[in-house]
Amino acid sequence: MSSNNILLSKFEYAPFSKISDSDYKPAITQAIEWARKEINEIANSKEEPTFENTIEALEYSGKPLDRITSIFFNINSAETNEEIQKIAQEVSPLLSEFKNDIILNKELFQRVKKVFETKESLKLTPEQDTLLDKKYKAFTRNGANLPEDKQIELREIDKELSKLKLQFGQNVLAETNKYELQVTDESRLKGLPDSFKDEAREIAKEKGKEGWIFTLDYPSYIPFMKYAEDRELRKELAIAFGSKAFHNDELDNQENVLQIARLRYKRAKLLGYKSHAHFVLEERMAETPEKVDSFLQEMLEKAKPAALKEFAELEAFAKELDGIDKLQKWDAAYYGEKLRKKLFDLEDEKLKPYFQLENVVEGVFTIAGKLYGLKFKEVHNIDKYHEDVKTYEVTDEFGEYVALFYADFHPRPGKRDGAWMTIYKQQYIENDKNERPHISIVCNFTKPTAKEPSLLTFNEVTTLFHEFGHALHGMLANTTYPSLSGANVYWDFVELPSQVLENWCYEKEALQLFARHYKTGEPIPQQYIDKIKESANFHEGMATLRQISFGLLDLSWHAGDTSNIKDVKSHEVEAFESTKLYPDVETNCMSTAFSHIFQGGYSAGYYSYKWAEVLDADTFEYFTEKGIFSKEIATKFKENILTQGGTEHPMELYKRFRGKEPQPEALLRRAGLIEK
Repeated sequence: MSSNNILLSKFEYAPFSKISDSDYKPAITQAIEWARKEINEIANSKEEPTFENTIEALEYSGKPLDRITSIFFNINSAETNEEIQKIAQEVSPLLSEFKNDIILNKELFQRVKKVFETKESLKLTPEQDTLLDKKYKAFTRNGANLPEDKQIELREIDKELSKLKLQFGQNVLAETNKYELQVTDESRLKGLPDSFKDEAREIAKEKGKEGWIFTLDYPSYIPFMKYAEDRELRKELAIAFGSKAFHNDELDNQENVLQIARLRYKRAKLLGYKSHAHFVLEERMAETPEKVDSFLQEMLEKAKPAALKEFAELEAFAKELDGIDKLQKWDAAYYGEKLRKKLFDLEDEKLKPYFQLENVVEGVFTIAGKLYGLKFKEVHNIDKYHEDVKTYEVTDEFGEYVALFYADFHPRPGKRDGAWMTIYKQQYIENDKNERPHISIVCNFTKPTAKEPSLLTFNEVTTLFHEFGHALHGMLANTTYPSLSGANVYWDFVELPSQVLENWCYEKEALQLFARHYKTGEPIPQQYIDKIKESANFHEGMATLRQISFGLLDLSWHAGDTSNIKDVKSHEVEAFESTKLYPDVETNCMSTAFSHIFQGGYSAGYYSYKWAEVLDADTFEYFTEKGIFSKEIATKFKENILTQGGTEHPMELYKRFRGKEPQPEALLRRAGLIEK
């Protein structure tokens, strides 16, 4: 192994401080060669193909490449710069080509196929059976049975797609970073909390500018839309947010969207599928786009009457309060917050002092301890990619090492929007050694200021719990094979551990563990806990309709023939027709910044948030029957869901945990859309 490129040496923890940007491409190129050598040895073996010498050998090949690329692409999301973005554009086609070299390796496929055809006589465990099925399908679903000319075409499509998706994401990040709303007249900031204005003033100071600066980062954008009385400024910011990468300039994503959708359709047809969605959903719990559409339409039927009623009430409220005749998108959060305050006497600014970031983190750790026996200890000897990142050693109730956990909470220019969980090292067992995982969550929460610590909105609290739920799935993983470990599950099952943990944020027993005033240490008052619970279903109809609209937009780009779509905006307007509440804004377009489906892994899968809500509502009902800290139910959830990863079909795992299939009525009851 090379000594002068740290990425090519052996390391247990990602050696962030020792990596130069210039190390990445040579390391990835070299690791591809090492992996290629391993693949060729498996493919050209003279031995009769067996599960061990073919399927397991394939599974454990390319480990240095996996480690290096996980570090690189995580950094490209959390701490990027122009050089890293350029490298990403250069290495993505190389990785895509290497993946295709494996899939289209005839000798390798023949060996895999031979093992697959004899699987009935092999006496495999359920996990081994799943791995064999997954490896075989990785070939057949990606062109192994195609004639050579079609395989070449498939390679070109994959190479082009990897570049387009990267470009899409880079454009969205550049657009987010480019925009700022500078206000120098304080009278225009009426309604904004002082703490939020302090943050905006600090942003301006950092940029060497006068007054206050607001950006398109969520901690800046969302409070502004909720509290700013100046309707024109809300409009300006909302239009900027809604028109990201939709300006017909060098950062425009319209052509990228069309090309990605067309190439995905072309690829699916090449492989013998009706559409990209048909291809994707074959490997999901939902199985077909028709089932997904039916699920979304059923939810729409239940949610739309409630959403229309809520919208009419909100419109009447805005008219009564400020004489607003027609609600616009930039009025939604503002009047929603005002109405919520009127109905429940509850607003984020009242709650935030009880949700200091450090206390919420301690709270989620305590809850993980009560449920699963985990302990978290901050350690300072682990290398980090940014000073904001915190590192924790995770152990179980017996003091055994479980995982390394990274947490990165605040926005900065090199970090993309949103919140996510990611992995630097997978859990797996090889040669009787259980390799434990390195898991990270990345968020964009309000930064501390000179006057006060980082105080979270309740929505940010649920976001932290959500991502930590994903992290638990990764940390508690206990499978033999890395590709079946942790969150490597069907995409419409992956949100269950994350969404179910959000439920604890609404429960008195849980809130009392961590919600205390950052100045006085006083616990959150009972009346606030009652109001959090009471207001949980506030505007649930509209929120459900919004999620359904995103799922339908996703399907519209992926469930049919997209080769003739000419105009991104008009296509989107049509897709939103059945869920539309607010007037359309001509200069806005969601698709051009819909990173989940055009850059992330949610293409033909955005419905899975709602699908997983059914699972999580059904799961939490089970907890509430026995108590939210029931060790019995927590152990069943841990042993049948969290530790098992993708070792079996998710419905089998779920039924083993719950004793039956999930009931959609649990979600509708929780959302207040049907009677309890």
